[in-house]
Amino acid sequence: MSADLPEYYFRTRENGAFVFRVDTENRQRRIEMEQIATVNIRNGQVKPQGSRDLTDADMKAIGDWMKARTEVVEARRVDDILRTIDHLNQTAHWANSDASDAQLDRITDDLLLAMHDLRSVLVRRKADRLLKASRDSADE
Repeated sequence: MSADLPEYYFRTRENGAFVFRVDTENRQRRIEMEQIATVNIRNGQVKPQGSRDLTDADMKAIGDWMKARTEVVEARRVDDILRTIDHLNQTAHWANSDASDAQLDRITDDLLLAMHDLRSVLVRRKADRLLKASRDSADE
């Protein structure tokens, strides 16, 4: 089993991870994990644990993980939005065909406000993109 283990383990958290070096080459043949750093993928910060100096190999492994993790987080974010679209469609069907008046009374105001907020943001951002695109084409 120990031959299959990676050299580093990343305990993920909301905005990064704690980085551990995995050691299986010890007398007891136990898996030992020594924390070597803390990573923040939002700002790219890597903080060595204590007074430790990170090696080039450590930094390369951390950099590779940060790149891969950022890609995973972005893909999940887009997937969540696509699922939200599905949920909105299912909600529309439910409201149209299955919802009782009491159920609609319970959710209508909150849902309308959330949808209004989302619509406002999307319209503003689309207008910004269109304006930027027209400026960029005028500059050419």
